[in-house]
Amino acid sequence: MVRDADFELLPPQLLLKRCATVNIEKLNPNMVSQLSQDPHRTRENEREKVLEVAIGREVRAYRRQQEVTVAELSSMTGISIGMLSKIENGNTSPSLTTLQSLANALSVPLTSFFRQFEETRQAVHTPAGEGVEIKRDGTRANHQYNLLGHIGSNASGVIVEPYLITLTAKSDVFPTFQHGGIETIYMLEGEVDYRHGDTVYPLKPGDTLFFDADAPHGPEKLVKLPSRYLSIISYPQNT
Repeated sequence: MVRDADFELLPPQLLLKRCATVNIEKLNPNMVSQLSQDPHRTRENEREKVLEVAIGREVRAYRRQQEVTVAELSSMTGISIGMLSKIENGNTSPSLTTLQSLANALSVPLTSFFRQFEETRQAVHTPAGEGVEIKRDGTRANHQYNLLGHIGSNASGVIVEPYLITLTAKSDVFPTFQHGGIETIYMLEGEVDYRHGDTVYPLKPGDTLFFDADAPHGPEKLVKLPSRYLSIISYPQNT
């Protein structure tokens, strides 16, 4: 059992990771401290579409990736620490000469600084009933998988696979799925007893199960059929 006090000691950025690796029977609002990302914020408020801000973020990202300090980058380029700070914060418009100096020092193409500004963001719309039926491990147990959308390589570094899974009288139990990533299940119809590791969770319409998919999991008992649920799997795109 997880104690509330255990979560109070965790910084927000580690909270979700901890939640994914332990069994939680019921989500307690007191367990979740202030999350670091606001889902309702607008990109315009952060001036994301401003070229200077996009360039500054890329410069800072490459510098940190190479574990170079601002002072070291200043010494490598001859650009003052104050000017570098303004560039990284998007408070000035650097010249092409300055950008070329930064690109040379960080060993990246000059165009890489414009990546976030120019990159298009994808969206996938799947009308009702038009999800693509695909084969996965559970197909042999007569589990029907309909992929609801897919976006490949993207700036977030995360791949998300949303499925609509349908279980009928022809379906067999299959409590031994095991794969990398984090999975979220949201019940839409029917009832299923769903195993994760050593624990079995009774799932009814409206119930959610969020778990580390590296542990054995899957429907152990089909209580009420037909059953339909959303299964959303996320994992790093380079794995």
